[in-house]
Amino acid sequence: MEQPVTTAPRPRTIHFTVNGVPQTAIVEPRRSLLDCLRDDLHLHGTHVGCEHGVCGACNVLVDGEVVRSCLMLAVQADGCEIRTVEGLEAGGALSPMQEAFCRYHALQCGYCTPGILITLEGLLRENPQPSDEELIDALSGNLCRCTGYQQILEAARAVIRGETASREVPV
Repeated sequence: MEQPVTTAPRPRTIHFTVNGVPQTAIVEPRRSLLDCLRDDLHLHGTHVGCEHGVCGACNVLVDGEVVRSCLMLAVQADGCEIRTVEGLEAGGALSPMQEAFCRYHALQCGYCTPGILITLEGLLRENPQPSDEELIDALSGNLCRCTGYQQILEAARAVIRGETASREVPV
């Protein structure tokens, strides 16, 4: 009996905008957006965590929505606007949330921090004045083993209150 001929799916060229810069990548159809961002575009701020969509370390914004880049195929991002943690700063200055994370010591090892920052940016774009319950619910998809979340919540609350980087951190 003759064996069927199988061929591997051919790489595809995708076009998307990453952190405001138009990009083109040639990707295998099964390649994750996470791998494309890290390996092809050398954006290492998006971290590889569980690779099962559980930890949130790989979160990015895709067309303004928080997405787990380990679960999204790069070909699905064709034509999309992607924002990674590297794209949160503006003109060389940290975003208000990044500043608040520094002021409130909301990071320790820092591994989960990029995904948490993206989650919070996505939440505040959708709802600039979330309740504490909404804030906690949004962060429930991000695992952090170092901070206990209290400083993360305080940093987010400071941004929600509109505090600037010049204000003193409460002791």
